[in-house]
Amino acid sequence: MEIAIVTGSSGLIGSEAVKFFHEKGMKVIGIDNNMREYFFGAEGSSEWNKAQLLEKYPNFEHHNIDIRNQDEIFELFKKNSAEIGLVVHTAAQPSHDWAAKEPFTDFSINANGTLNLLEATRTFCKDAPFIFTSTNKVYGDTPNRLPLVETESRWELSAEHHWSEFGIDESMSIDNSMHSLFGASKVAADVLVQEYGRYFEMNTASFRGGCLTGPSHSGAKLHGFLSYLVKCAITDQPYTIFGYKGKQVRDNIHSSDLINAFWEFYQAPRKGEIYNIGGSRHSSCSVLEAIDIIKKLSGKELTYTLSDDARAGDHQWWISDVRKFQEHYPNWKYEYDITRIIKEIIDATQERFEK
Repeated sequence: MEIAIVTGSSGLIGSEAVKFFHEKGMKVIGIDNNMREYFFGAEGSSEWNKAQLLEKYPNFEHHNIDIRNQDEIFELFKKNSAEIGLVVHTAAQPSHDWAAKEPFTDFSINANGTLNLLEATRTFCKDAPFIFTSTNKVYGDTPNRLPLVETESRWELSAEHHWSEFGIDESMSIDNSMHSLFGASKVAADVLVQEYGRYFEMNTASFRGGCLTGPSHSGAKLHGFLSYLVKCAITDQPYTIFGYKGKQVRDNIHSSDLINAFWEFYQAPRKGEIYNIGGSRHSSCSVLEAIDIIKKLSGKELTYTLSDDARAGDHQWWISDVRKFQEHYPNWKYEYDITRIIKEIIDATQERFEK
């Protein structure tokens, strides 16, 4: 049976990958040591998700391994080398703010951990496609230099700009900007993934995500904006919006739509590719717009305050241009828009917290 290795298997994208590739008939080996609880406390723990996966998916095998542990990673890859047909790397330290607290931890997970996995793949299963969940934060705060126009509920890119219709494409520079330490560590990983593809001729891709979301997200204050926003509304917790009058714009892609993009790449892999991947114009909202949608769908009024202090390196406006990926993989399409995404998160959050 062909094996898919999934790092961060108890997290949002990792768990979606486990379910998807298991249903495609593969054995799935998950690597996850619940570092989210270390990053974000008990509310960020993904143990509940791991338990569900182990209960429901008989060909799922969990390993409590830290991706920084080269010996254990190599041992696992070596043991399964003959059957590994895919590596999906989603494990990460994912927060801007947290990275500044422990820079060595952040960099060693995001950069060194990725290097361990790339080298294990090259050594033991070189032909297996290697899919990396990168981030739009590799562009730093360069998007904030775009000519933005304030509207009633959101910031919007000037209609005269060439990215206005479809969003930001992969030609945006990743240099000469403030990334946050998290963004810098993800840049290192992103470039490593590209380099292993081009230098060693491996099948690799960096998917530079916008906001990745869905009902399996363990949203926390420092990460998982949409999930945490819903959680605050459902559980009557106050929420603070940092900067930009709450009109900052994010494109949101459902974890299922992202995994379907991974599936397309897996079937026809390429070497050292980069793709901006997010909700695009199809699925975007400002924070204020998200709050309004949550109220309409759940009936819950979120208590929030506006802070003038924007997070360092945070994007004021981000819409992903996904046309490059669609050109390479024309069978891929969206199944979720922003309303359907939020409704699903509300239903899942109510099930977890309103029992």
